[in-house]
Amino acid sequence: MNKMSHKEIVKIKLNDKQMQENLMNAMHTLQRNRLKVIDDKFKDWQGLRSKAKQAKNNALMSLKDRLLEFEKNASANGMIVHWADTKEEACELIYELMVQKNITKILKGKSMASEEIGLNHYLENKGFKAIETDLGELILQLNDENPVHIVVPAIHRNRYEIGKIFEEKLGSALESEPEKLNAIARKHLRNEFEGLKLGLSGVNFAMSKEGAFWLIENEGNGRMCTTAPDIHIALCGIEKVMESFEDAATMVSLLTPSATGQFIPTYNNIITGPRKNGDLDGPKEVHIVLFNNNRTNMLSNEDYYEALRCIRCGACMNFCPVYDQIGGHTYQTTYPGPIGEVISPNIFGIDYTGDILTFCSLCGRCSEVCPVRIPLADLIRKLRRDKVGQGDNPPIGANLVKHNKAEAFAFARFKDLATNGNLWKFSLSKAHYFNSLLHSFKDSLPVIKNWSAFKELPQIKKDLYKEIEKLEGVIYE
Repeated sequence: MNKMSHKEIVKIKLNDKQMQENLMNAMHTLQRNRLKVIDDKFKDWQGLRSKAKQAKNNALMSLKDRLLEFEKNASANGMIVHWADTKEEACELIYELMVQKNITKILKGKSMASEEIGLNHYLENKGFKAIETDLGELILQLNDENPVHIVVPAIHRNRYEIGKIFEEKLGSALESEPEKLNAIARKHLRNEFEGLKLGLSGVNFAMSKEGAFWLIENEGNGRMCTTAPDIHIALCGIEKVMESFEDAATMVSLLTPSATGQFIPTYNNIITGPRKNGDLDGPKEVHIVLFNNNRTNMLSNEDYYEALRCIRCGACMNFCPVYDQIGGHTYQTTYPGPIGEVISPNIFGIDYTGDILTFCSLCGRCSEVCPVRIPLADLIRKLRRDKVGQGDNPPIGANLVKHNKAEAFAFARFKDLATNGNLWKFSLSKAHYFNSLLHSFKDSLPVIKNWSAFKELPQIKKDLYKEIEKLEGVIYE
């Protein structure tokens, strides 16, 4: 991925009013849907969150056993299990299988794992075709865009923009009604599905005891990709392997309400192996690629292993006040939003993705809504510490980060100030004396000038220490 400069893309997206309007409308809808389904359908949502957290932790803490058990039982069920340590190895495995089977086209269900390893571009460079069948992913592929969200990848586009994309790329009539847009996509994809030999999917959860895996979706394209072709390849990050069907069911019961506000998904697909004798449909071969891509490094890091509990629901993005202003493309990495700020530096390197750590106000919304209780705001704060060289157990790429000495000095002095009660009280009580000076030089002061370029600086006219004391819930000791 060719990256724009951090400041440049932020400025562009902050001025993209259409994108912000589209995201704001969609995010608010998803927020309301989630809250309503939790209130209407669940008696003990918080208890379910705790149960899921424990189940995920149990699986992660016994991951080697879970993976070996899954391989044994999946193989017994007739699946072919492949292992890949890096994203390059995962792509190579799929490519070699296509060459072996003399197949040049693959149809894909929605898979963020395939986005992570860059499968589409890898196959295209080899002269093969990878065609997206998820409606959102299809829109993005036609328009040569990356996903903006991990659940609803084209949520930044409204129906009028989608109609124009279909008109330009598919030669269809210009439409804006959802039913007609769906009909256009369906007709296009039905033609692609004819004669399909190989389909690819991701994996929401794998169950080691059963040697099976679970896919959820709303459109039915995933089921087409996994049952219509002769060969089905499933791409699975190793952290997706749970111990049992019951554990996976707990995750699914949290995932859909958190993601879209649905009580249950439209389609639940539990894959237990290839077509058996007497079956009328289903693939003749099922391959599952278990890939690492730095997940074991992350698991061994006591500061960041908790992020591997992520079930890819996107709730943290739906509630993030920064995400809905800048959109997912501003992160310039596979996984945007708060969860992306944590797993991207750990998977791709903090040297490459560390700039996205500024996309957080530490408001804590993401931590509050995460269905598996990942303390995202705390992890982002720790990554900021690591980025400036103050951590003892940083993620990969930390040795390649060039530290800003002026920034390090400024934060060291701020730490001295904030951890000394007398100095902190003195600074807050006297800050209003510098109000005029601050506003006079707001366009040239470091940090302050970046703020004032987009927002009005507040007027500090009173004793801040006394004003804060008046706020509800604030108690000075």
